[in-house]
Amino acid sequence: MSIELKGISKRFGTVAAVENVSFSIAEGELVALIGPSGGGKTTVLRMIAGLEVPTEGEIFIRGEVVNDQSVQARNIGFVFQGYALFKTMSVFDNIAFGMSVRGRPKAEIAERVGELLKLLQIEGLDRRYPHQLSGGQRQRVAIARAVATKPLVLLLDEPFGAVDAKVRQELRDWLVDLHDKLKITTLFVTHDQEEAMEVSNRIVIFSRGHLEQIGTPREVYEEPSNEFVAGFIGVLNVLELKVQQGMARCQELAFPAHGVAEGGVLRLGFRPYAVQVSPDLATYRYRARLKHVYFLGVQLRLELETASGLIIRSRMAKEDFRRLGLSQGIEVSFQIREYRLLARDGEPLGQEVSALQSVPNFADGI
Repeated sequence: MSIELKGISKRFGTVAAVENVSFSIAEGELVALIGPSGGGKTTVLRMIAGLEVPTEGEIFIRGEVVNDQSVQARNIGFVFQGYALFKTMSVFDNIAFGMSVRGRPKAEIAERVGELLKLLQIEGLDRRYPHQLSGGQRQRVAIARAVATKPLVLLLDEPFGAVDAKVRQELRDWLVDLHDKLKITTLFVTHDQEEAMEVSNRIVIFSRGHLEQIGTPREVYEEPSNEFVAGFIGVLNVLELKVQQGMARCQELAFPAHGVAEGGVLRLGFRPYAVQVSPDLATYRYRARLKHVYFLGVQLRLELETASGLIIRSRMAKEDFRRLGLSQGIEVSFQIREYRLLARDGEPLGQEVSALQSVPNFADGI
């Protein structure tokens, strides 16, 4: 393994920022660390880099414990959220900085900087200063500086947080391409779930200092380990139902009781794509008013309101919306095609629900 964390905890006084976290990253992987603010992901990144010391546990890089190693000895490239470029240095000198302090020959430095300028598509900018660059260009310079010394690991803290949406998308594609070329084990922190899903080989999800799940984008989306992950990765409708007359009910909606006794409570969740909508009121079991239609480009987000005021979110391709003759404000019928049991009588079920034949997985409902 390139990186391995075993029972890592970090406390600041009485506050536990990270609690008993263990996971490993294979050589050459591109992994995203995500979660709400204060979840512990940046603290984990900083501990791997050597900028924070774990309170408990061990960090391994290529099989060697590095807890007591300095930042320099770990041979890690780190790109800070604000890039932290040297304002009084040119692009060339910023990229060359790490090699210069290591006393590398000038010819070697010039060759390496030229190589990175070309690789990162910032040729011709070597004599400019950070204030003369766009946000995307500054990001590329920061990454070039981080990889100039050929580190074992590249760590990025919110790498695209300071650029606009269009540049952000371009940089996502560029990061994947760069990773494929350099083959450096890379971990990046992001608040953007879509970014993590699109860019990474695997995703590590944190909440309140705990590791909630690690898996491929498809695994964490279709097979979430608990309700937090299910709601954090993608959009999720969540209903709390009470068992009455043998059925679990929430306003007009009714589902199988799944073994919960009369008067008991269960929670279930379903993706917007699992909600099928028709303008024909006889097509599906339930009825609602199409309260709002939100245009998202090739897709539309629909907000349905039942007679009791219950709000159900659905998504649909723009072409399907047009083909069905739907429009905001009309009455429609709908059904929930797949759902996932989240909790039963107050007990979280997580992945155990996949064993229930009557509760389909998310896989067919995305």
